[in-house]
Amino acid sequence: MPTITLAMPDGEAEAHLATAPGGEPAPGVLLVIDAIGLRPRIEEMADRIASWGYTVLAPNVFYRDGRAADLAPQEDLTKPGARDAFMPGAMQRVRGLTTDLLERDLPAYLAALRSQPGVAGEDVGVTGYCMGARIAVRAAGLDPAVVALGGWHGGGLVTDDADSPHLSLATARAAFAFGHASDDGSMPPEAVAALGEALDAAGLQAVNEVFPGPHGYSMSDTSMYDEESAERHFASLRSLLDSTLRPGG
Repeated sequence: MPTITLAMPDGEAEAHLATAPGGEPAPGVLLVIDAIGLRPRIEEMADRIASWGYTVLAPNVFYRDGRAADLAPQEDLTKPGARDAFMPGAMQRVRGLTTDLLERDLPAYLAALRSQPGVAGEDVGVTGYCMGARIAVRAAGLDPAVVALGGWHGGGLVTDDADSPHLSLATARAAFAFGHASDDGSMPPEAVAALGEALDAAGLQAVNEVFPGPHGYSMSDTSMYDEESAERHFASLRSLLDSTLRPGG
């Protein structure tokens, strides 16, 4: 699957583009990466989602910091201690991606997705991982044509900040599926409950579940991988996308 270049508010962002089998136009899905970045594991996940009958765009959301290859881990993150050593630099990039910047970037990502020849229709899905789940929730709040939203081992979805991601739910129109991690200090049980209350208050269709495993359970290239929960996430995401973007098909 190809890497393409997107014109962005502050430069250019590379993105992995995965197309549906057969080459026919298909519903679009934006995949928002985790803190570790755009890399082969993310591309594998995008390709798998595309195989279900979708066109998937996975951009380098850290484009202001450099190209994906330059930001990628140089060590095997499945080895003891390697992920912990990599994360401080990654989190610095995450902190730099402020709400103001995201509100500029997200419309550009969604427009780029819809502009692809392989995308049919305006309604799209978004799936986000780790900090990408926070970004995905903001996307749903900004764009009413985001009709499906998946968030997986997301951290900090509910905070005391005035721009907490969960506040975006008030203007969202999507159906939601969340798969939180059971061992995740960035999304404790009380935050999961508060997110559920916000979803209910907004009148949104939602699945708000906790999967066994650590934060990052879907990432097979790190020590946090949990195969059972990763596969459960794929099943939940596919059900969400099929019911919203391919009903009856």
